[in-house]
Amino acid sequence: MSPSQESVYPDYETETSQTSKLIKKVKETPFVPIGMAGFTAVVAYGLYKLKHRGDKKLSLHLIHMRVAAQGFAVGALTCGVLYSMFREYVVKPKE
Repeated sequence: MSPSQESVYPDYETETSQTSKLIKKVKETPFVPIGMAGFTAVVAYGLYKLKHRGDKKLSLHLIHMRVAAQGFAVGALTCGVLYSMFREYVVKPKE
């Protein structure tokens, strides 16, 4: 690339660390990592309870775990949207 041309991706080139990108995204949208962690926790709990499900059918157990994991993820995303709307429309000073 010649020095006279401006870079197409200036933000990408200045932030080289993946950790700094992740921290920036977490600060912008804090409920997405919470939703991902909750989804992972529900899946891990479901796998643990798979051995101790008793006489419940496997398909029924998997359906319940899927609904719980999706519910947690959708709930966290909904909270994130409400939080961002609150930040943008209520807390933001009027111009």
